[in-house]
Amino acid sequence: MAFDKVNFLQTVGKNQAKALARTATFAQKKLFLLKKLLGETVIYGVGSILPRIITVALNYLFISHIDNSAFATFTNLYALISLVNVILSFGFETSYFRFSAQRENEPVTYNTGLMFLFCLSAVFLAATLLFRQQIANSLGYGDHPEYISWFGWIAFFDNMCVLPLAWLRFHNKPIRYSVVRVVQSLFQSLVVICLFLFVTPQTAAYFGMENTVSYPFFSNLLASILGFLLVLPIVVKFRAVVSMSLLKRMIRYSLPIMIAGLAFMINENFDKVIQKFLIDSESAGSYGGCYKMAVLMTLFVTAYRMGIEPYFFKKMNDSNARQTYAKVTEYFFVFAAVVALGIIANIGWLKFFLVPSQSYWIALDIVPIIVLANLCFGIYYNLSTWYKVTDRTYVGTYISWTGAAITIVLHFLFLKEFGFMVSAWVTFIAYFVMMVLSYFLGQRYYPIPYAVRKIIGLFVLLFACAFVISYFLRYEIILSNIILLMFTAVILFLERKLIFSRFKTAR
Repeated sequence: MAFDKVNFLQTVGKNQAKALARTATFAQKKLFLLKKLLGETVIYGVGSILPRIITVALNYLFISHIDNSAFATFTNLYALISLVNVILSFGFETSYFRFSAQRENEPVTYNTGLMFLFCLSAVFLAATLLFRQQIANSLGYGDHPEYISWFGWIAFFDNMCVLPLAWLRFHNKPIRYSVVRVVQSLFQSLVVICLFLFVTPQTAAYFGMENTVSYPFFSNLLASILGFLLVLPIVVKFRAVVSMSLLKRMIRYSLPIMIAGLAFMINENFDKVIQKFLIDSESAGSYGGCYKMAVLMTLFVTAYRMGIEPYFFKKMNDSNARQTYAKVTEYFFVFAAVVALGIIANIGWLKFFLVPSQSYWIALDIVPIIVLANLCFGIYYNLSTWYKVTDRTYVGTYISWTGAAITIVLHFLFLKEFGFMVSAWVTFIAYFVMMVLSYFLGQRYYPIPYAVRKIIGLFVLLFACAFVISYFLRYEIILSNIILLMFTAVILFLERKLIFSRFKTAR
């Protein structure tokens, strides 16, 4: 592959690149670039994952001070806002990167995109403020229309940060990007801790917070405002140089991305939205509280995705790319399977730290199912490589909406009658079907020699171990971890050639 001087200059900086160009070979330049990109990926990972870790840690505080029924309000509204954010952002982050590929087009692309997102966000905010009581009534929050106002403002400020944060990524400023995300998250955590532990109920009520479930919402609002202020120097780069022809192209390009993102959010959050209307609030709150434990697996998959996606594209033109994809998928599965069973085997003590209120524990059995569902999603993400490298991204939209259709239909059919366990199983079924569909379609259009028998065998064994731990052992810590050790021993035995080869290489 030819050395790309333009990308090299854009990535490492002109002065640094010129100095290196005088003394280094092309191979050294490319190695330097890859190392820098890897370092930036790690920094971006900190900015994206650390806020989620903080949110998981705060679950202890929330559940300690919010009862089950009120927690259903918390999970329901946050699920709704995640869906709204996908629609309002409209896939314009990706569109901004796409149409700024020619660097001279970046300013007008930024201006055009920011103008569109501002108009869309402003219309949404105006609608929520004007019709907040009607919206609150329809969602079952007629006594608290302020929730709708707060979330209107949260959505507005968050959406106004989308392109400025993308601007930081485009201009290779990973530290500044991560500082914004982490400072925003730490500030929100500090505010909510103060509200729960130090602020009197009378003082909170003076600012419109009449109950404890209001505290996370209000702290989120303040953090969203802070995030906007932190990126304000980038927002004010806006100039009234807008291209309507470019806007039309960006909308056409972004619409499929938004639709696929909406399907993903439905798979992730439809259960928390619909439970408010089909089961009692106490059960819905317990489900939402225990669901947070499974987020540990989500964090693992997210961290993996951020690191592996650039690698997949870098390898796409190699002669042995398909063999590489197969091995990477195998390595991901065996490692992720141990992580998944490690979470399930330790639910017995994790619940005291993440879900301290025993009234929530009626929903503990959803955790193994959601963990395995997220494992299926991680495998699906690996399998999705085929349509990304063959420019068939529309297939991803079809697969995602197949999962979304399963999620919606099965919830309406069975949730009311059988309760919250339906939501856990529906999540698993949706991701499992997406995984299987992606595999068979991929083998038709872009065959990859995956270790199918090994992966299926280990998946069945993992499922059996999780069933024994949850159904027979009831999360007893010692015996559950013995099963974890036995499962890990099987993994080590099957991967002994890889381990020994790596060990010899290290020596």
